Amino acid sequence: MGGIKLRIRVFDEEKLKDSLRKELVKANTHVDDLIWKNLLSYDGPFAEFLRKNVEVAKRTGLPLCQDTGMVEFFVFVPPNVVLRDLTSTLNEIVREVYSSNPFRYGVVSDPLFKRQNTKDNTPAIIHIIQWELESMQIRFLVKGGGSENLSRLFMFVPTSGKQIIVDKVVQHIAENGWNACPPLKIGIGIGGSSEQAMLLSKVALTEDKPSQEEKYAELEREIFEKINQLHIGYQGLGHGITCYAVRVLHAPTHIATLPVGVSVDCYLCRRGIIDVELVEAECG
Repeated sequence: MGGIKLRIRVFDEEKLKDSLRKELVKANTHVDDLIWKNLLSYDGPFAEFLRKNVEVAKRTGLPLCQDTGMVEFFVFVPPNVVLRDLTSTLNEIVREVYSSNPFRYGVVSDPLFKRQNTKDNTPAIIHIIQWELESMQIRFLVKGGGSENLSRLFMFVPTSGKQIIVDKVVQHIAENGWNACPPLKIGIGIGGSSEQAMLLSKVALTEDKPSQEEKYAELEREIFEKINQLHIGYQGLGHGITCYAVRVLHAPTHIATLPVGVSVDCYLCRRGIIDVELVEAECG
């Protein structure tokens, strides 16, 4: 009798490394079209210098910001994909990119006592998430300390309505938004557990399109409009927009909880997305 053969899906590791290296360099040296469009329309303080910074980074390969961040990956995989040692692969990519480019190392090994720099910007933060789609996708954020320090978790009572959440998020940005190099992108995660709400808020920062559910799309619009009415402006100087976009993701939660996570990205919105080609193979 022949052995049982399993159908699995695999990816080309070298092709993945090459694609991610390029995207990680690009995220640190190029802004996307939305960011550039808004910069071109901004005519407040230091407008010329902000635009020149983007142009110089694109031309020379110098980083857009001296804080080249900590890299956070979100790996979305369908069933039956063999990931091999993906964590080591992603850390290797970060190590190579940050060691071969003029990017600052911003990771310390011990968070409280020694705080000794790892000198290669690893380890990265890596989340592996199974989803229902048949494709594999890797998203990442390059998160600087200023925007990361604005992360918040709010544990509301379950009877809290939409307005309480809106007011709390807007209040948080009103009090702290200037400290994260605005204009900002705001990611909000609602539901799940406390840690899932925070994870959802981070994933929301990688989303381009508004929520497909009208009530949540309306929530995004309301928070977006109210944050822009704060007039914090570029770099906190009171001119130009305060917020690029608000994105909300949600998940089921316990009957006695209503966790809301908030994550923030700075005016550069350094991120990347690659679709990973999968091929079928037999195992066994």
